Amino acid sequence: MFHNSVLHNEFKQVQKQMFEFSDFLVNILKITDIGAALKGVATYHDSCAALREYGIKREPRVLLEKVRGLELREMKDTDTCCGFGGSFAVKFEPIAVGMGQDKVANAMEVGAEYLISTDMSCLMHMDGYIQKQNKNLKVMHIADVLASGWD
Repeated sequence: MFHNSVLHNEFKQVQKQMFEFSDFLVNILKITDIGAALKGVATYHDSCAALREYGIKREPRVLLEKVRGLELREMKDTDTCCGFGGSFAVKFEPIAVGMGQDKVANAMEVGAEYLISTDMSCLMHMDGYIQKQNKNLKVMHIADVLASGWD
């Protein structure tokens, strides 16, 4: 529809200058260790948007592996949807809750104290279940993890 329009061309130029946070740090700035420290066991959730739409898988893990004191453990079905998916969570609430429940169970199965992702929507969805069930698991955005432990 807009393939040859001025707006389309402007969008393409802006798009070339936009990056996902972990992609920007690892692949553009070539930074993998920013000096962060967080003591505990963590697992990483691949959000659908980051994994399937942007292609981010390795970059968050590269950054998290360098966080001092943090043990990163892969959970089962890490790349399975958490159930949020925007309006999906509203239209199909029981399914969305069940998917979030499975994701939290997988994180707890590996002994995670922290459930980390690049997607705040996923974290909000899973944290709602965690809080309601009084689970001992803290959700954190990767930016918050990387900002931890500075003297």
